[in-house]
Amino acid sequence: MALEFKLPDLGEGLTEGEIVKWLVKPGEQVKEGQPFVQVETDKALVEIPAPSSGVVLALLAQEGERVQVGRVIAVFGQPGEEFSLAREEAPPRPASVGVVGTLEEAPEEELQEVPETREVAALPGVRRLAKELGVALEALHGTGPGGRITEQDVRRAAEAKSKPKAVRKYDMYGYLERIPLRGMRRTIAQAMIRSVQTTAQVTATEEADASRLLALREILREQAARQGVHLTVLAFLVKAVARALQEHPYLNASLDEQAQEILLKKYYNIGIAVDTPEGLMVPVLKGVPEKSLLQIAKEMADLAEKARSRTIDLADLQGGSFTITNYGSVGGILGTPIIRHPEVAILGVGRILERPVVRQGEIQIRPLVPLSLSFDHRVVDGAEAARFLLTLIKLIEEPEGLLLGF
Repeated sequence: MALEFKLPDLGEGLTEGEIVKWLVKPGEQVKEGQPFVQVETDKALVEIPAPSSGVVLALLAQEGERVQVGRVIAVFGQPGEEFSLAREEAPPRPASVGVVGTLEEAPEEELQEVPETREVAALPGVRRLAKELGVALEALHGTGPGGRITEQDVRRAAEAKSKPKAVRKYDMYGYLERIPLRGMRRTIAQAMIRSVQTTAQVTATEEADASRLLALREILREQAARQGVHLTVLAFLVKAVARALQEHPYLNASLDEQAQEILLKKYYNIGIAVDTPEGLMVPVLKGVPEKSLLQIAKEMADLAEKARSRTIDLADLQGGSFTITNYGSVGGILGTPIIRHPEVAILGVGRILERPVVRQGEIQIRPLVPLSLSFDHRVVDGAEAARFLLTLIKLIEEPEGLLLGF
């Protein structure tokens, strides 16, 4: 009996994914657990394993196509086995399922996608081909006997459909390069719009004296290197942020708009924005307060490398309660970072610069680290945001307290 494979929910809140690449072809033999398709969603590239051994009877989506969770994307069975697809209603958002998806027995009735406005004459094999190629049979005029739609009619329609439309390569000022907004870039764009449209974002800025922190890092750097760890300033900041969040829980929260409740999270999972060739990704360090500086530094480096190579596990991109974006690593000083929905705050860290400051009536040159805190004003008042920053500054300027369990 043919088995239909539906696109599974690969992550929290997932409603759709993009078919990046089919790793198999119709008619190909596969083994259970063998990756058969690459799907991109929530900034992760996921290979989905075949649910059982057998033959690929049909692939029901095109590469580059976005498909809804719960939609049948492939059919598996035995060589030469006939199958037909059940008519699918537009369901509400499906419940989450495992990464191997869900399997259902395909009914033996003829294919019916939508009610037809006129009678369509086509053999079952032609109907299946039309389904695979995304061709609407009711829009075709058959060239076969009695007006029957043939396989050639379907293939010609699919070819015409796939031909690129003429687009202008220039405007009145000069030539243009068109780059499709797809994949991870589209995911990022949608996330940014959602955040801006659903939160009341405000940014507060401060700066902290990093003199003692830099000195402490120099003392510990050699010891860390002996353990194969590159100890960075960011590791200290991650530890300090988690400590400050414990004192200011409204920065470590989300807003349940439907229930009209503020959710104060009792865990401290810090997302670290990573610049990759495909766009910004945010791996999440789980349980930061329980980790030492060396553990934080090592885990950050491992997650960043996996993010850049697109081998990161989807679970490592989820579950964050607060985010840090270190644009200072590429030379930025101040910014207004966009909150990572559904969190309520994000910290931007700028480039450390030596600047003149007044200390006890004297002008001194000190390394200052710029801090930009964007927060959701619906949940966090400006005064509380300022108190959080002051706590963070104290931890940066007196970093010895972060060394517990170094």
